[in-house]
Amino acid sequence: MKDNFDLVIVGGGILGTSLSYFLSFLNKSKKIAVIEQENNVAQHTSGRNTGKVHAPYLYNPEKKKLFANAAFHGYEMWKEYAKLQNLPFKEDGVIEVALDEKGIKVLEKYLKWGKQNGLEEKDIELIDKKELKKIEPEIKCESALHVHRDGSTDYSILTKSILKDSEKNGINFLFNKKITQIKKNNDKWEIIIDENHKIFADFLINAAGGQAIDIAHSVGVAKNLTDVHFRGEYWKTPKKYHNLTKTSVYSVPEFPDYPFLDPHWIVRVDGSCEIGPNAVPVFSPYGYDTTENIKEFIPKILEMLGSGARKTIFDKQFQELAFSEIQSSMSKSVMVERVKKFLPKINPKEITVKGTAGIRSSVINEKGKFVPDVILLEEDKSFHILNYNSPGATGALPFSAHIINELHKSGLFENNETEVQCGPWKFNEIIEKLEK
Repeated sequence: MKDNFDLVIVGGGILGTSLSYFLSFLNKSKKIAVIEQENNVAQHTSGRNTGKVHAPYLYNPEKKKLFANAAFHGYEMWKEYAKLQNLPFKEDGVIEVALDEKGIKVLEKYLKWGKQNGLEEKDIELIDKKELKKIEPEIKCESALHVHRDGSTDYSILTKSILKDSEKNGINFLFNKKITQIKKNNDKWEIIIDENHKIFADFLINAAGGQAIDIAHSVGVAKNLTDVHFRGEYWKTPKKYHNLTKTSVYSVPEFPDYPFLDPHWIVRVDGSCEIGPNAVPVFSPYGYDTTENIKEFIPKILEMLGSGARKTIFDKQFQELAFSEIQSSMSKSVMVERVKKFLPKINPKEITVKGTAGIRSSVINEKGKFVPDVILLEEDKSFHILNYNSPGATGALPFSAHIINELHKSGLFENNETEVQCGPWKFNEIIEKLEK
C-alpha cells in the first residue's frame, strides 16, 4: 500500500525533523513518514523563537540532567552542522544580570549548575558591575553571569536544512496534512487525514509540540495531564539600538516556578535587536490572533476546569502574574520598562514595530503544578514526547538521538546496529557523550 508506513512521526518541528534525520541513516530499509499540517517544517515554536543556542547553566543537573546534556552537546553539533552547510551561527555569548542581592544568589547557583553540566572556567564567569561596565557600559546591574559558550542561529533555516538531508535519505514529508483521528485497526495505527484520507503505520512517534498532549489524549495516553499555552511577543528595536550591547542580556526570573519570563534584550544572529518575550495566556497552540482564541476559548476552559489545571487558574499568584503578562501585551511600555531596569538608555517611544510571536505550551499535572521537565511515554506501539520546551531547539539533535536509541534498545527496529555515520557524526558517539 502506498500509504502504509513502518513508522510515522507526527509533527514537523525541529524535534520531529531531527528524529527523521537520524532515522534516515539508521533505518534505510524502513518506510518512514513525517506528517505536518503546515506547508513546511518549523512553522510554529521551532521557527518563532530568539534563535539562541543555550549553554546549560539554567538547568538543575540533578533534575534536568538529560536536557542539560542535550543542550551542552547540541551547541557543538549545531555549530558543526551550520559550518558544514554554511548556515548562520554566531558564538556571541549571553549575559544574565542580577538587579539585587536575591538575584546575585541565583547567579551563584547558575554558575555552580553550569560547571556541573560541563561548562569550563573559560565558558562561564561571575563578574561584578565594575567589570561588566568595561565590556558592556550600557548595562546597569549589581552582578552578572557572563556566559561565553552561548550562541545565536536561525532554527528555521537549520530545520529546513535537516529536512533536505532527511528527504535525500528517503523520508517522506507529508505537508498540509491535518490529522483528524488516530485509532488502532488490526494492530496498526490508522491515521485519518483531512477527514477522509487514511494512512497506516506500525509505530507512531508523537512529536507534535503544542498539540502533543491532544494527540496523546486522542489515543488514551497521559489523561492525567493537560497543557496551557502562552504567547511570547517581541518588539523590534530601531537600528540606532543595534550596537547598544555586544550580546543578548537576560535577567534573573522573579518567579522560576512559572513559565513567565521577564523580557530579555535579544541580539539576533543577523545583528537586529528585540525585546521579549512575555508570556500571555492563550487558548490554542496557534493562538496568535483573537479569532483563533475565541474559537478555542470554551473547549480549553472546560478542559482545564476538568483537570489539575483548575487548581492553577484559581491560584492567586498565578492570576496576578497572568494579569501582569496581559498588561505587557496591551501596553508596549510595560514590557519595555522591564528591560529599562538594566538597559536605561532605551526609549519606549522609539520602539514601534512588533516582532514575531511564538507560543509555548506547558504541561500541568493532576496536582495543578507545572511540570518542569520533558515527559517521555512509551505505550503500545507509540512513543510520546510531551512538554518539550526550552532548551528544546538547542538540544534537538542529541535529544533525538537519545530517543531513537531508547527505541532501538526496546526492540522497535530489527537492525540494532548504531555504529552508523549520520552526516558529520557517528550515532554511537553521540549516545556515549550523552550518557557520560
